[in-house]
Amino acid sequence: MSSPTEITSGPWAGWKTWPHDNFETHAGPFYSQMQDGEIVNRFIAEARHINGGGSIHGGCLLTFADYCCFTIADAAIAGRAVTVNLSGDFLSAGKLGDVMEGRGEVTKSGGSMIYVRGLITASGKPCLSFTSVLYRMKPNSPAGKAPVPA
Repeated sequence: MSSPTEITSGPWAGWKTWPHDNFETHAGPFYSQMQDGEIVNRFIAEARHINGGGSIHGGCLLTFADYCCFTIADAAIAGRAVTVNLSGDFLSAGKLGDVMEGRGEVTKSGGSMIYVRGLITASGKPCLSFTSVLYRMKPNSPAGKAPVPA
């Protein structure tokens, strides 16, 4: 996994982002920052994140949840990993202009698997709870060739 880039100016100064992931950059961009020993992830809901019903699109929320899993588990990954499971429970709707924030924790890390859980809020209101399982790649595994865990 490549290193994040720190933003040095503008409203996100002091935050980091991973610009090497084309999809996340297009969908977000999403930002992360260490605050009081905890990774905090954020983005501001824009018109392009909103579905036909006027709420943040569920696919956007799940993409952000996946991003959060990797920032939360970054120290445990210590290299590269892929998502083998991502589950989310929609709790409320996010709206245009909401500050979307994701926090969470690694609940178990051992061998090749890392388990993460977290919560995304929309301007402080619980919006999506998520759990994920990440597969830690072997150092010389080619990209896109992760073995399926047994």
